[in-house]
Amino acid sequence: MEQALSLPYATLRFAQLGWRVIRIEPAPSGRELPGDPNRYIGSQVVDHDRRSYFIAPNVGKEAIALDLKDPRGQALLHRMIDELKVDVFCCNTLPSRYAALGIDYPRLQAIRPEIIWAGISAMGPDFPKVPGYDPVIQAMAGYMELTGDPDGDPMLSGIPLIDLKAGDEVYAGVCLALAEQAESGRGSEIHVSMLQAAASWLITTLPLLDFDCDYSEITRAGNEHRKFIPTNTYPTKDGFIFLAIGSDGQWQRLTAISKFLAIANTDRATNEGRQRHRAAIHAEIRVISQQYPTAELAEDLRAATIPHTPIQTVPQVVALPGVEEHLTRTQTPAGKSIRMQPMAVDVPGARQELDFPPNYGQHTADVLREVGCSEDECQVLQQEGVIYCAQ
Repeated sequence: MEQALSLPYATLRFAQLGWRVIRIEPAPSGRELPGDPNRYIGSQVVDHDRRSYFIAPNVGKEAIALDLKDPRGQALLHRMIDELKVDVFCCNTLPSRYAALGIDYPRLQAIRPEIIWAGISAMGPDFPKVPGYDPVIQAMAGYMELTGDPDGDPMLSGIPLIDLKAGDEVYAGVCLALAEQAESGRGSEIHVSMLQAAASWLITTLPLLDFDCDYSEITRAGNEHRKFIPTNTYPTKDGFIFLAIGSDGQWQRLTAISKFLAIANTDRATNEGRQRHRAAIHAEIRVISQQYPTAELAEDLRAATIPHTPIQTVPQVVALPGVEEHLTRTQTPAGKSIRMQPMAVDVPGARQELDFPPNYGQHTADVLREVGCSEDECQVLQQEGVIYCAQ
């Protein structure tokens, strides 16, 4: 039972593995646009309810629409779980709604004891009424305080890190539960708190609190690395280049390049020494780097085996070796090929091309017929607003 991004991203990863994924959306209420609000975000791709923001996380899935506030809708869901021998049930709604919608783990486990249940929420079941969206949790978990220029405002990340982190935790948790189930035969209940998942990534900052750190170590640092000097974005004659020095050996190779000879001295030979001169080092490198084209600097750094890159745009990333050949794809109903993000890790037999996302309620009738509902029963349920079947 999914909407927005966090859970659709998790179940996309299941679809890529070839699993059957049926997404449940609410039946029309008449108060707002029906189904997942993300259906209506972005430019129109095919029709009104499949817009650009909705496409990538929802390829390769089926879609049904049920009113789970109605006991008859809950009964239909429970019937599906039983008849289809459902292995995994996932949701991302307020924990306070689980029991009222008939989707809580005890209820579904009573129907299918071996079921694996996974839910994403803002702060987990101990905070059942707290809503959560990625940018709110970025602010709550300190990400915004850690992102941006030290003299500027706190900043959001350019991608929804916490939605994707929470989705990955569902994916990992379900895979672990399946491994455990193979040994024990038992199901599992998995709760993913977006806040806790986000805080688990504070590994380079949160532990420093108990080391009497300077506050500059746990706040915004722009594009600098807080520990490894120099690591930063530097202007070039025709753009920008990112340079990362992660060891004293790399510093020695950098300062052996003729362009950078002048920035070396004995006090800067170690990272600890460079920490004391960080502002001067960054300023001196900027003066040098902006005298040369990006490609020339990149060639020098490549020859010295120093980690670096020009700042890539998204169109450039699509064409990168190591990315382009791993892209996944879908096709619009008209046959247009749509490039999408690669899988995180290649898996033998995984699906590189997935079916275009379904219309709202596209598979409701098919799935209900699969579990034994008659045409007449579907028609009555549709008329009474318990289900929605796309025409």
